Amino acid sequence: MLHTGLLTQLTVRDDREHGPARQSLCKEDPTLIQADYIRPSRLDAALDAVTCGTLVAAGCTDLFASTSRPELPGGRVLDITAIDDLRGIRRAQGFWRIGPTTSWSAIRSAEYLPPAFDALRQAAREVGAIQIQNSGTVGGNICNASPAADGVPPLLLLDAEVELRTRTRERRMPLTDFILGPRRTALEPDELLVGIVIPEAAARGRSVFVKLGARTHLVISIAMVAARLEVNDRIITRAALSVGSCSAVAARLPAAEDELVGRPARPGTAEGISEQAIAGDLSPISDIRADAGYRRAAAAIMVRRAVRTLLDGPDA
Repeated sequence: MLHTGLLTQLTVRDDREHGPARQSLCKEDPTLIQADYIRPSRLDAALDAVTCGTLVAAGCTDLFASTSRPELPGGRVLDITAIDDLRGIRRAQGFWRIGPTTSWSAIRSAEYLPPAFDALRQAAREVGAIQIQNSGTVGGNICNASPAADGVPPLLLLDAEVELRTRTRERRMPLTDFILGPRRTALEPDELLVGIVIPEAAARGRSVFVKLGARTHLVISIAMVAARLEVNDRIITRAALSVGSCSAVAARLPAAEDELVGRPARPGTAEGISEQAIAGDLSPISDIRADAGYRRAAAAIMVRRAVRTLLDGPDA
């Protein structure tokens, strides 16, 4: 639930109410910043409320953390977490669909998902503490567009696409095209993310997620890797590899994937992935957590480790 802090006045509006009545959460005070807080229970009401300047909240775990002042900027906060149509994981003809307000706890506990989703479920366990996993959502993780977003590398393995909608139109695009850079997406001012679609063809094989940080929990990644392999007759028939926290946007490694396809499905194959095939698609930076050279070296080790883990399993 959104924590207002002491210096922000929020006015609650609910689409189930009729008429202009509003309920103030605090007494009038000219020093406070006024913001409208809207929490509709219907998707059509949410789409009606989205305008330029609307802050869409899908869990609020990063809302105040990303605010440099002790209060939210004035304007409209649209909380979409009460909309049932935007929550849950469903299988349909030819694809899986994840609602954007599906919590990390729900993903973590979704044991019915096929092994190709294991990396996503493992990443869900790494998103902050249990409280954050209960409130944080996959859609918020994507739209926040952090280079260190734990959910993005596993979704890239699954060839994820995002469904975007306004009051008058819909469109779908690959996740790789949606995240443009740090804190930047292709979302238009009047659009909502309404679904994440995983094609059935990408929900095959097994996957794994590996994360490197200064400690084991409650940490922003230095580097993270997700890998998915499909094996037939002890031969790797398809490979998907992605790395986060080592570029402005999490990246697939097509050259390294190509090196794996057709190789024997045994642990030693992982050591044959070349440095250039991994490093060529990365552009790490140096910051307070690690320098660029360390990130590049760590990513190579982690990619091989992830592939080796998959090839060492009983189904390899």
